[in-house]
Amino acid sequence: MENNKPIYVTQPSLPGLSEFIPYLEQIWENKILTNNGPFHQQLEKELSAFLGVPYISLFANGTLALLTALQVLRITGEVITTPYSFVATTHSLWWNNIKPVFVDIEPEFGNLDPAKIEAAITPKTTAIMPVHVYGNPCKIERIQEIADIYGLKVIYDAAHTFGVNYNGQSICNYGDLSVLSFHATKVFNTMEGGAIVCHDAATKKRIDYLKNFGFAGETKVMAPGINSKMNEMQAALGLLQLKHYRGNTEKRKIISDTYKKELAGIKGISMLPEPQNTETNHAYFPIFVDEKEYGMSRDQLYEKLKQNNIFGRRYFYPLISDFSMYKSLDSATPSNLPVATKMAEEVICLPMYPNLSDNDVSKIVKFLTNN
Repeated sequence: MENNKPIYVTQPSLPGLSEFIPYLEQIWENKILTNNGPFHQQLEKELSAFLGVPYISLFANGTLALLTALQVLRITGEVITTPYSFVATTHSLWWNNIKPVFVDIEPEFGNLDPAKIEAAITPKTTAIMPVHVYGNPCKIERIQEIADIYGLKVIYDAAHTFGVNYNGQSICNYGDLSVLSFHATKVFNTMEGGAIVCHDAATKKRIDYLKNFGFAGETKVMAPGINSKMNEMQAALGLLQLKHYRGNTEKRKIISDTYKKELAGIKGISMLPEPQNTETNHAYFPIFVDEKEYGMSRDQLYEKLKQNNIFGRRYFYPLISDFSMYKSLDSATPSNLPVATKMAEEVICLPMYPNLSDNDVSKIVKFLTNN
C-alpha cells in the first residue's frame, strides 16, 4: 500500500510543531496578532539580512504585494510582461486597470526575451514586469538597458527566487522593485505570504503606508491603501522556516542532481541548463517532452504519471494569454508567442520537495524511462 501512495508535485516544508508552540505562546501572551507586531518586525530584519537586500516589506500574500508594487510606482497605461507565468502576474495588472502587453520568451530558460521588448513599446508603456521563471534569472542587464533608454520602471515578479543569488548578490536587488511569494508551495513559506524588496527608506515607507489602508499616523491617511499586512502567526512561522532553509535547499539539490543524472540519456526529454553566475534554490524541476522523439505527447505522459499516482504539474499551461479575459488582446495571439506556446505544450514539472524519498525519485525516473 505504501508503495502506491500519491506523489504530489510539491509538499510544504514545515518545522516541528514543538518548535512553533513557544512562538504561539508568546503571541497569546502579548495579544498582538497583526499591525506590525514584534514577530513581523523581527522577520523583516532577519529576511533583509539573510537575503542581503536593503529593505523588505512583508505582505499577507504575493498577489497583494504585486498589486501594491504597481501602486507604489504609480504604474499606468501599458506594461510589457510574459504569458509564461502564474496568472497572478497578469491579474495584478488587470486589477490596476493596466493593459498587459505580452512578449515572447527566450527558449533557454523561459524568461521574457529582451530582443522582443523594444518592438512592443508604445507611448503608453510605463513599465516592464518580467518573471524569473523557475527561479532562473532573467537577462537583467539587457532589460535594465532597455528600461533606461525608454524611461520605464522594472518590477520583477520574483515569486520563485527566494535565496537565489546572481553575480554574488540577491536577485531581488535588481529592478526598481522585486516581489516575492511565501506561499505554501514555495521553497520558503509562511503558509501564505509575500514581500516587496526595494532600495531606499522612502519607498519602504510608502509601501508600508499602502499596505495599511494608507495610514501615515493615527488620523492621517496619505493614499487609498488596502489591508495586505502579514499577521504575527505567519511571521512567526517565517522566523522558524529561515532556520531550516539551507538544509532544505541542500536536499532539493540532491534530488535535482539525481533527476539530471538519470534523465540525461532519455531521447525526447530535455531539461533546462544551469544558469551562469547563479546560486539557485532548486525550487522546480521542469522537463520538456518532444512528442516525436519521446514517442508520446506531454499530455499522454502527464496522464500516465497520474494513473500511477505521480502528480506532476504543467507549469505553465495554458499560457496566461490563452485565458478568456486576455485572449482578445492583440499581443495574445499564438503567432506572437511561438516560443511560449511550444514550452507550454511540452512542460511537466516533476515532484520536488525536501522530503521526497529516494524510492519515490526512483519510481518517477522508472516511469519516465520505460514509456
